[in-house]
Amino acid sequence: MQIGIYPGSFDPLTCGHLDIIKRATQLFDRLVVAVARNSEKFPLFSVEERLAMLSECCRDISKVELTSFDGLLAEYCKKNNINFIVRGLRAIVDFEYEYAIALMNKEIAPTVETIFLMSKSEFSFVSSKMVKEVAGYGGDISRLVPQFVNKKLKEKFQS
Repeated sequence: MQIGIYPGSFDPLTCGHLDIIKRATQLFDRLVVAVARNSEKFPLFSVEERLAMLSECCRDISKVELTSFDGLLAEYCKKNNINFIVRGLRAIVDFEYEYAIALMNKEIAPTVETIFLMSKSEFSFVSSKMVKEVAGYGGDISRLVPQFVNKKLKEKFQS
């Protein structure tokens, strides 16, 4: 069985993330979408909230399993028999960063391959950080995030 993992902070989930998830499910028997607990980031949404958003937005996508994890991704892959890491790329800057991480993951878990999927052009500028900033100022992000996520962002910034 070919198992892929698409890790990320998903804070919040964007239409770009959702597009990568949908496309990646075509490549594997099962795709694990994993919310990473990153000690260097200060998320707007809790891990539980991010998993709930993913659950709502991925409910009609087959072969997706949702989880969260701490620690090294490569170790998580080895422990859970995951063969492939899926990473989305928006621009050349993403490639340089992701390539270095892929090399380190390969050092830790030599049998795990990293696959890069290019974002669609309409999502090439979208980042969770940018979405949060625009939403925080009351800007329209309705074309950048799923409707459920847009609602949750509005609730978060109105409280």
